[in-house]
Amino acid sequence: MAPAERTDVERSLGRRMRGAAGLAALAGLAWAARDVPAALGGRLTGARAERAARSPQFRDGTFHNQAGTRTMIADPGRNLIRELIFGKQKRRPSTAVPLLRPSAPQATDTTDELTIVWYGHASALIEIEGRRVLLDPVWSERCSPSGLVGPRRLHEPPVRLDELPPLDAILISHDHYDHLDMATVRALLVGQSAPFLVPLGVGAHLDRWGVPADRIIELDWAESHRVAGLEITATAAQHFSGRGLRRDGTLWSSWVVAGARRKVFYTGDSGYFDGYAAIGAEHGPFDVTLMQIGAYDRAWPTIHMFPEEAVNAHLDLRGGLFIPVHWATFNLALHDWSEPVNRLWAEAKARDVRLAVPRPGERVVVDDPPAVDGWWQAVA
Repeated sequence: MAPAERTDVERSLGRRMRGAAGLAALAGLAWAARDVPAALGGRLTGARAERAARSPQFRDGTFHNQAGTRTMIADPGRNLIRELIFGKQKRRPSTAVPLLRPSAPQATDTTDELTIVWYGHASALIEIEGRRVLLDPVWSERCSPSGLVGPRRLHEPPVRLDELPPLDAILISHDHYDHLDMATVRALLVGQSAPFLVPLGVGAHLDRWGVPADRIIELDWAESHRVAGLEITATAAQHFSGRGLRRDGTLWSSWVVAGARRKVFYTGDSGYFDGYAAIGAEHGPFDVTLMQIGAYDRAWPTIHMFPEEAVNAHLDLRGGLFIPVHWATFNLALHDWSEPVNRLWAEAKARDVRLAVPRPGERVVVDDPPAVDGWWQAVA
């Protein structure tokens, strides 16, 4: 073969190889994105849509907060994208976040038992009077509809999903990806038999993911459901919802978990509002509150609390022990990784609030919590 002919063949072969590589890459992306449409969730239809329309929180086709809120507030002269890329904040820990395997529960009278295991971000286990309630479980690597993009975990889950004890209830506060994860729900569907208690409309997502109707309990604010001897009540929050381009098609909530003797409050995601005082008056006092402290910014002050506001809310709720959640696991805001808990610790000391800051996986006995030791400062 002449040199010129050989060159033409090599060029042709190179083009074909590049084309094949491109097709393979596209096929790989398509395979990786195959679950994205399902992860976006379902839509309100039929009886579910009719029930939503009857809610006092629903008007003009969407759910609303008790007071007017904006998810973003303009800040002249500030460029959030530039700050996200070039900002000097230290939004990740310097070294590995310390993880603990939950210790075995103490052999005590279960009528008074109350312990909390925080797994990271907003995922936590309430062990109350011999029953177990799981909050906002997210075990995936990313809180995103895609496994390729989106906020990635800053630490591994301290236990595997199949290592969780038998659950009596699974609570979801709202449908954002860092609180409601399709892969985790599907795993719990197989590995557990507990019902999912969710705000109005969120059942549409579970429907699409194969959760049977008899394991979906949808509640409006102020509605309660009894399960395993516990009374679980959906209470108000000040936030928003949405998994795609459509906003506020499902409700968001905080939760009250009440046994015969012990009570727990969980904020979900929320800005500070006067609803906390009303919840405290109706349902409090609480032995322990699990309070959102992270992912705040002055650009969205009405939908996430600053740490000092979380202390205000805890006091409004008539809370006993304060356990912070919604920090440490995902990078979802522009503040330093350790800033939320540093600010919280200072405010709690100034206002004489009982505080426990567990490592992910650490079991906290509410009546005998560990002393705050600043563990996060060693890895910040």
